Amino acid sequence: MLDSNITHNNYKATFFGLEKVLSTSLSDALTRCNCLIFNQNQDLDRDRARPDIVFCSPSPEVLKPVLQRFKHTPVVVVSRLPEVDGWLDALEAGAADYCAAPFEPTQLRWLLDTHARARKALAAA
Repeated sequence: MLDSNITHNNYKATFFGLEKVLSTSLSDALTRCNCLIFNQNQDLDRDRARPDIVFCSPSPEVLKPVLQRFKHTPVVVVSRLPEVDGWLDALEAGAADYCAAPFEPTQLRWLLDTHARARKALAAA
């Protein structure tokens, strides 16, 4: 249950290379955190559609081009299961963080507030 006494920014997120079940579960949880989800096929280069955070597969074939495309946007690697090796590999490759299902609103709010807020602050400076 969301705490109505806490205000959250409307962050914008997009997904790359996530399995459908994982994507649906993450999307549902992020929506409960007042996060807007953009389809990866939308024009993400426009200012109003530019994501504040990107969630992607840990696959190097997905992660590497996402990190190149979104150099100034935090990229969080998403997995079905928490795996130490996958987490370390993702961080070493340049990901901002790693999260695994099941997605808890508290965990996702922390990711959004930590990574997306920092990006917004840099953009405003």
